[in-house]
Amino acid sequence: MDSATSEARTPLGATADNGLKIVVVGGFGVGKTTLVRSVSEIRPLSTEETMTQAGAAIDDTDQVRGKAATTVAFDFGRITLDARNVLYLFGAPGQERFWFLWDRLFSGTLGAVVLVDTRRIDDSWYAIDRLEHHGTPFVVACNDFGGPVHAPEDVRAALDLDPRVPLVGCDARSRESAKQVLITLVRHVKNRYAVPSVPAAPPRQEFV
Repeated sequence: MDSATSEARTPLGATADNGLKIVVVGGFGVGKTTLVRSVSEIRPLSTEETMTQAGAAIDDTDQVRGKAATTVAFDFGRITLDARNVLYLFGAPGQERFWFLWDRLFSGTLGAVVLVDTRRIDDSWYAIDRLEHHGTPFVVACNDFGGPVHAPEDVRAALDLDPRVPLVGCDARSRESAKQVLITLVRHVKNRYAVPSVPAAPPRQEFV
């Protein structure tokens, strides 16, 4: 999938006080690199390498035959929220042989996006399992590959998804669509850690 990398990027501020980390995970070839590229305000740092015949013998490429490059460490992008806060985006590698990197990427993470190709639901289970193991808040985003549209309840059932986890559709090539996924995640994290309001104490009664 091609990313809209020709869009003008917003210049970075000189400093930021708070860096918030988000990880984008999912199966091989679901569009993680594309999403980071489309939404980042800087030219993303990418560790993509050309796929070779040697790699094809290890990775399952049956469903991604047009894929010519793959992430071997992580992708990195940045979004400025305001003068003091920025989001750092890390796109995790999708191949099973690189999954050992995921636990390190999850360290210190505000939350995660699990990107899903509904034609290959099984590829998403490991990501969800590891995030639940770490207690990391996450949302699930179904990337649009132009195939059949699945009802949200069918996707939830296939993923055995907790009803409290947001499920959204997206086009990883679209900057606006990718931004909406991140907004959904931030709202989910905020709601998860919201402190419940404490009822006001009843007026003190004086006894005479």
